[in-house]
Amino acid sequence: MSNKVETEKRRTFGIISHPDAGKTTLTEKLLLFGGAIQTAGAVKNNKIKKTATSDFMEIEKQRGISVATSVMAFNYLDKRINILDTPGHKDFAEDTYRTLTAVDSVILVIDVANGVEEQTKKLMEVCRMRNTPVIIFINKLDREGKEAFDLLDEIEQNLFIKVCPLTWPIGMGDRFKGVYNLYKKELNLFSPNKTGISDDIQSISNIQSSELDEKIGTEAAELLREETEMIEGVYDAFDRERYLSGEVAPVFFGSAVNNFGVQELLNTFCEISPSPRGRETDSGIIEPDQSKFSGFVFKIHANLDPKHRDRIAFLRIVSGKFERNKFYYHVRNNKKIKFPNPTSFMAQDKSVIDEAYPGDVIGLYDSGNFKIGDTLTEGDQFMFKGIPSFSPEIFMELENLDPMKTKQLNKGIMQLMDEGVAQIFILQPGSRKIIGTVGQLQFEVIKYRLEHEYGAKCRFVPRNYHKACWITTDNEQQLEDFKRAKTRYIAEDKDGNLVFLAETAFLLQTAEQDYPDIKFHRTSEFILSKKK
Repeated sequence: MSNKVETEKRRTFGIISHPDAGKTTLTEKLLLFGGAIQTAGAVKNNKIKKTATSDFMEIEKQRGISVATSVMAFNYLDKRINILDTPGHKDFAEDTYRTLTAVDSVILVIDVANGVEEQTKKLMEVCRMRNTPVIIFINKLDREGKEAFDLLDEIEQNLFIKVCPLTWPIGMGDRFKGVYNLYKKELNLFSPNKTGISDDIQSISNIQSSELDEKIGTEAAELLREETEMIEGVYDAFDRERYLSGEVAPVFFGSAVNNFGVQELLNTFCEISPSPRGRETDSGIIEPDQSKFSGFVFKIHANLDPKHRDRIAFLRIVSGKFERNKFYYHVRNNKKIKFPNPTSFMAQDKSVIDEAYPGDVIGLYDSGNFKIGDTLTEGDQFMFKGIPSFSPEIFMELENLDPMKTKQLNKGIMQLMDEGVAQIFILQPGSRKIIGTVGQLQFEVIKYRLEHEYGAKCRFVPRNYHKACWITTDNEQQLEDFKRAKTRYIAEDKDGNLVFLAETAFLLQTAEQDYPDIKFHRTSEFILSKKK
């Protein structure tokens, strides 16, 4: 089968939301309808509590939050669906932002009771920057929440995007009777079913029919007829091109935990969502239909399977065809590498693949060759752009609580830093380790993983730094003067690049004025393009 045919079958998207909106539950139910799993994992009763399919790190299971991006693939309606389930918690936003560089569209989950929340706005900003097509799923209709029209107004005003409802709720909470599919002109009646796919969903195609009154009652039927008329008057008809350009967001209503509204969402997604798109490089746009293979690393995960201490780089394929055991060119390192065991994912389950196509996300076992943002090609010299790096906001010193496990601690912290969720700065001279993150919860995750995956115990002691700045200059004398004057604040990152840890904004500004030939970089992004 040709590359073009395979590429057209791919649908690669991310699921994003504010914490607790039901994003991971929706991911799981999409897998259920896609036949990738047979029963939902979020089953709770007196004796059993299974955890969500896409939450595979132990700390995720304990806290009930996603802290790492999960990648899952399945086939549905002749499409190859690649889902990237992202962390919702703001402390893990960096992982989510980078994941959004690897997807072609997004499903944004909103809690009907809470509406548009702070993290929702930030995620939507990233989507708007990239003109990423967005579908909105308003979740938890089986609970009381905001009225549908009010919620749509709130979305338009706060997320700065036009909406187009494709399904419409009939009541909510105890009065929730189902949704009317405006796109397909069908009515689906609510039947709670938390673990499997319901075979008894009732459908009715004509809402003017008296059969509607019999199914949901005269009062609810009249209200539905009235509201669908208002929808036609207020909102434009669905325009796929405006959706694909990121101007309009189709809206669906449902209850992910009850499997309701999910199949309509998945079916319509397969019909309207974009096939793989091109990506920008420092040499121009690379389109999926170009014959030569290329791809970029957007995530690295240490200990995906703690028993085997494996380290996996997640690669988004942009163009051409990836083949197992073929040599590919690592642009930054200027060397060729082949991969005997490339994998595809079903959450923590992995299977070796022989080939992959644009849109696919594959895992490459890595012994330390890759960094986030790296590019693989068939020999061409270019780098993909736009993989965001971050500037830490919170700094803490890592203290070893068990000197007998120093080797394990050093190995563990370096491997976890490779994942890109935190930065390490080693104070010079000496080896004091300062960890910088964008969120407090990161330290808890790092501490937990060091202890449970590497057997190393540590604690974090707060350090009062304002900003970490990477420093470069061609004036060696000025650099030596600066290092002498600022000895206590000079560190190296894990790759040996010099970093200035400024205690205050004033001290940073003063340093920039006093040492004009030194460049103070606020992010480490310049490092990726420094060596080609």
